[in-house]
Amino acid sequence: MNTNKVVLGLISGLAIGALAGVLFAPAKGSKTRKRIMKKGSNYTKEIKDKIEEFYNTVATKYDNVLEQAKEIVTDHQIK
Repeated sequence: MNTNKVVLGLISGLAIGALAGVLFAPAKGSKTRKRIMKKGSNYTKEIKDKIEEFYNTVATKYDNVLEQAKEIVTDHQIK
């Protein structure tokens, strides 16, 4: 779980840094807004991918535990 917090913190820090860089860069307002929207979309996709990865990891572990529990119950009933 700590790894996920580190990854989320890293992504958040990168997003804040990128946003600050775009905001302070000399460019037209419309160009800056487009850059912000593009960066926001990229970070949203990255966060969504990390959440899906985390969900899949948890689901796999849950399935493994459930399967092991079924095996234990089956073995216990046979004896």
